[in-house]
Amino acid sequence: MNSPADRKHQMFPTLSPAQIGLIRRFASGPDRRFAPGEAVYRIGDRDVPCWIVVDGEMRVERRDGLDRSAVVTVHVTGGFTGEVNQLSGRGSIAGASAGERGCTAFPLDAAHLRGLMIGSADIGELMMRALILRRVGLIGEGAAGTILIGNPHEADIVRLQDFLTRSGYPNVVFDPAREDEGRSLLERLGVAPEEIPLVVCPDGSVLRRPSNAQVAGCLGLARPLDPQRVFDVAIIGAGPAGLAAAVYGASEGLSVLVLDGRVMGGQAGASARIENYLGFPTGISGQALAGRAFNQAIKFGAEIAIPAEVQRLVCNGGDTLLLQMADDSRIRARTVVIAAGARYRRPGVTALADYEGRGVYYWASPVEARLCAGEEIALIGGGNSAGQAIVYLAPQVRRLHLFVRHELAQTMSRYLIDRIAALDNVEIHVGAELEGLEGNREEGLTAATFRSPGGTTRLELHHLFLFIGADPNSDWASDCVETDGKGFVVTGRAGQPLETSAPGVFAIGDVRAGSTKRVAAAVGEGAAVIAQIHTALARLAEPAA
Repeated sequence: MNSPADRKHQMFPTLSPAQIGLIRRFASGPDRRFAPGEAVYRIGDRDVPCWIVVDGEMRVERRDGLDRSAVVTVHVTGGFTGEVNQLSGRGSIAGASAGERGCTAFPLDAAHLRGLMIGSADIGELMMRALILRRVGLIGEGAAGTILIGNPHEADIVRLQDFLTRSGYPNVVFDPAREDEGRSLLERLGVAPEEIPLVVCPDGSVLRRPSNAQVAGCLGLARPLDPQRVFDVAIIGAGPAGLAAAVYGASEGLSVLVLDGRVMGGQAGASARIENYLGFPTGISGQALAGRAFNQAIKFGAEIAIPAEVQRLVCNGGDTLLLQMADDSRIRARTVVIAAGARYRRPGVTALADYEGRGVYYWASPVEARLCAGEEIALIGGGNSAGQAIVYLAPQVRRLHLFVRHELAQTMSRYLIDRIAALDNVEIHVGAELEGLEGNREEGLTAATFRSPGGTTRLELHHLFLFIGADPNSDWASDCVETDGKGFVVTGRAGQPLETSAPGVFAIGDVRAGSTKRVAAAVGEGAAVIAQIHTALARLAEPAA
């Protein structure tokens, strides 16, 4: 696969005069002249338009929180600024200023840029490819972006790095015990140990032990939503099912809002490689699949708010449904799609929470892989998600102990079983269960004990991956919709196959009772639910008898 550096001509294409003339029809404002060195937009600015350069030069720079900068490119006549954030209005992760001769350019705001991409397929494809490749290139530059300062093995650092990485934002970790820059910054700020980790945003602002939502606010990820607006459909969950519904709904003209309390991609987004998804014979990572779906959704005009946690669904019998948010705001929609997926199942082991993120993990992303490289690790689980994690982690570790209740043939796809059999550093323990964990504050997890009919096994290790299934994430909606004995949302109750017991409320993907727990099935349900939503909206529009 070509790296972004090998595709510079696609990242920074030059528009012809004819193409610029066509694009002018979609301009959101007149030509503007910028004086030499004048700022066009700054890092972190929201709702930054895409600027089409018609004369002079425009210089684009990236910068990290320690004020180190580097030139990304210099746009000349026919160049255009931006990356995928220009489609969504999120905070910019690069800044631009006029060159030595100044420059003249005209803007395309998010709405007009989306209109261009839909109205002109050829130019839309050229620009969309460039915006995506630029984001990929910015992520790949380790010196740019958000700086995290703290112990790389601490739970909060792992959490923040996972959030930023899966959100597509460049970041780097400085360990103050090893790096002078991190240590000197802590000393200058007089930071107490309990205030670590620090997050230094690209604009230089410093957050102490922040939540994901606070980091999102600092980077301009979170956009305020109009409390008076009524959406055609609100989708709770940005996994494959929810993103598919967003793409199909927005492309058919519905006003769509997607909400997720964590990151885009759901559980599938943490998968290192999905190899049985139609159309990707060499496989695709969950993050890459989610990123493409996210870009498609915003291209068609869907609004996506992440992180934004829904606390309660209120079905009051009126014309709209109400979503009560964790920040006490409220969102109204004519229909709601529950695509919240499932929560990782946790074994009943004493002090498990003490080691989550400090040796115990529920997914295997590049963040966790770097932490356990070259070490002896253990993984519990025999499903396909576990198999994908094993295939990804095993080549990077010294030894991987796999603990399962049953033979793999009963729970895992054949291609994964064959792949695991070819790994000479994987040891399989059948019929074993986790019994206990050991560790301390300084090191985190240090050992795990497993029980089997043959006795007890104790392994000294610092990394344990749990893939033991999931429970439906439906508590927030249980006052409104019917669930089965395990908490999965029951559908087919209000006249349509994916409609719940509450009219206008639908459920798709892993959270739905009876669904097939596969990415392709989730995407299919996301597409199918939109046709049923059209029927529900038509029903709402009918005059009362």
